Amino acid sequence: MLFPASMALVIAAQWGWPLAGEPRPVRLFTPPPERWLSGHRGVDLPAVAGQEVLAAGEGVVTVAREVAGRGVVTVTHADGLRTTYLPVDATVTEGQRVRTGEVLGRVGGPDGHCPATCLHWGLVSGDLYLDPLLLLGLGQVRLLPS
Repeated sequence: MLFPASMALVIAAQWGWPLAGEPRPVRLFTPPPERWLSGHRGVDLPAVAGQEVLAAGEGVVTVAREVAGRGVVTVTHADGLRTTYLPVDATVTEGQRVRTGEVLGRVGGPDGHCPATCLHWGLVSGDLYLDPLLLLGLGQVRLLPS
């Protein structure tokens, strides 16, 4: 799903940052040149262990558990988009409805993904990873080869 520039204000009104304030990303979305290659499929936001993680948009929690040794929360939204958050010590449960800004859990400790503690925030549509900053009208659309 791609967002026309004219929708930026509407999109930004429905979505919010997953951390308090407006954190400055320490690592941006860098999609791989081919879907199966390595890349950075999200945005890393500076955080401290124990900091509250907020739902970026309204939806239903579809994942709230440990995956590959890290706490992961995924929220599925009415439009089919999914936002992902890790590492998170979840305080929500799978099947729970959440609103924009509602606490999903707390940032877990350093897990080796970032040089310092961070929150990795992702956005997925179907099996396509997108820049989550698009939700706030800030990201760049990058097309992958089909």
